[in-house]
Amino acid sequence: MLEQYLEINPEVKKAVEEGRPVVALESTIISHGMPYPQNVQTAIRVEEIVRENGAVPATIAILKGKLKVGLTEDEIEYLGKTKGVVKTSRRDIPFIVAKGLDGATTVASTMILASMAGIKIFATGGIGGVHRGAQETFDISADLEELANTNVAVVCAGAKSILDLGLTLEYLETHGVPVVGFGTDELPAFYTSKSGFGVDYRVDTPVQLAAALKAKWDLNLKGGVVIANPIPKEFEMDPAVINNAIETALREAEEKGIRGKESTPFLLAKVKELTEGASLDSNIQLVFNNAKVAAQIATELSRLA
Repeated sequence: MLEQYLEINPEVKKAVEEGRPVVALESTIISHGMPYPQNVQTAIRVEEIVRENGAVPATIAILKGKLKVGLTEDEIEYLGKTKGVVKTSRRDIPFIVAKGLDGATTVASTMILASMAGIKIFATGGIGGVHRGAQETFDISADLEELANTNVAVVCAGAKSILDLGLTLEYLETHGVPVVGFGTDELPAFYTSKSGFGVDYRVDTPVQLAAALKAKWDLNLKGGVVIANPIPKEFEMDPAVINNAIETALREAEEKGIRGKESTPFLLAKVKELTEGASLDSNIQLVFNNAKVAAQIATELSRLA
């Protein structure tokens, strides 16, 4: 039944069947993260970095109602140019499929499709989380529920710093999702390596991380793992500059009544505008770094299978 909806790129399918390392990649960054052609160039470079580090990339999206795991270069180009691509989380998938629409996958929906295809490691920029003021709005990303339920490890630069990082960590703890610092004792804050919040465990090598992931899933402890990988120091933003931009963007979103799935794209675009593009440059570099680490972890995990 699944086969009528799911289309796995032959290279990706073969790699999964042979137990070789594969890294899932999301597509929201292509359709909602940056302008054309920078979005396409970035997506293709991320795939190249995954390959350079020994794994097969699998960019994930929904094209004309088909769940696609492993886009071709032409499909990435199409996604980068096409207007009106729907930002797609778990709740949206059946409707995008039934209507034959194009959908860009968030962290949650990328995890779902990756799991369907047998992929265990996923690289992204930052996960969604608990929004500031959630005690009134209950605005909490579906990414967190997916991390509690789907067996995919997510390599990221922490949660997006437009969020309430403390409440995000509390939510993950309640749902039994480990937050692991890769070479760090502190949760990265997306554009910066420091947040003031600790992680559950620090792990310094891909070998150690792969062993922990194998143990978790061998023991049938369902759910994902947040692998928090700090942005490289040379690409970090000045905390004062980025925090000021975030506060300004949050105020404007509040004034305009922007909430729900539209809030993150609005806030990231506003922060980019206020930092004159510096935040987008940092975002791209942290995604590159996450792709590299994810490929290394996937490689070690494949050796343990």
